[in-house]
Amino acid sequence: MFRNQYDNDASTWSPQGRIFQVEYASEAVKQGTAVVGLKSKDYVVLTAVKRSPNELASYMKKIIRIDDHMGIAVAGLTSDARVLSNYLRTEAMRSKMVYGRPLPIGRAVNAIGDKAQTNTQEYGRRPYGVGLLVIGFDDSGPHLYEFSPSGIVSEYYGYSIGARSQSARTNLERNFASFEDMSLKELIVQGLKSLRDTIQQGKQLDNMNTSIGFVGKDAKMTILDGDDTQEYLDLLNEGEAMDTE
Repeated sequence: MFRNQYDNDASTWSPQGRIFQVEYASEAVKQGTAVVGLKSKDYVVLTAVKRSPNELASYMKKIIRIDDHMGIAVAGLTSDARVLSNYLRTEAMRSKMVYGRPLPIGRAVNAIGDKAQTNTQEYGRRPYGVGLLVIGFDDSGPHLYEFSPSGIVSEYYGYSIGARSQSARTNLERNFASFEDMSLKELIVQGLKSLRDTIQQGKQLDNMNTSIGFVGKDAKMTILDGDDTQEYLDLLNEGEAMDTE
């Protein structure tokens, strides 16, 4: 038996109990540049590395605002991320119009999880080739969720997806116990420190390729790009210099 007998669509199981199209979509997530998410008791932060297709092109957007209380970071196929972000915006608007309240974060990620899972059941469809880190703040506090092409959603204290993301996850696992009481500024610097571990050798984070997003109890969803990120990059470099002294 050959693998290509069972990988023509997402509705056929292999004899080993695997759906290869879903696995291939997960590989697409690993091709995207890394994004990192982490949360404290009051805030939740995203950091991301932006990629430029060539020297004449602008950097691709990695963090997308959904509503005042929610945002996402993407790794993988950007066009699929655009479809899912538009769907989330529609759901957030519907929640305000029908119920008069912001969309709860858990309900939002379960909605896109259900939408993605449908693609693994119906013949002729393909899984979304993108992974998301969803951050938000609602009545139950800050939240960080990971969405995968299989439709599975999981909540984390800190997580990373994309190329070389295992290095960032190792850093997060080593330090997550200290996240709870961190200030917003400390949390952002910690996110950048984890993100730096995913950078290719010979490259570094700068205000052109770095994007930061955060939301919390006294902060609406905010995205920082360009010169706005320099303050936190300087703090990261200062901390590195103190560690080496």
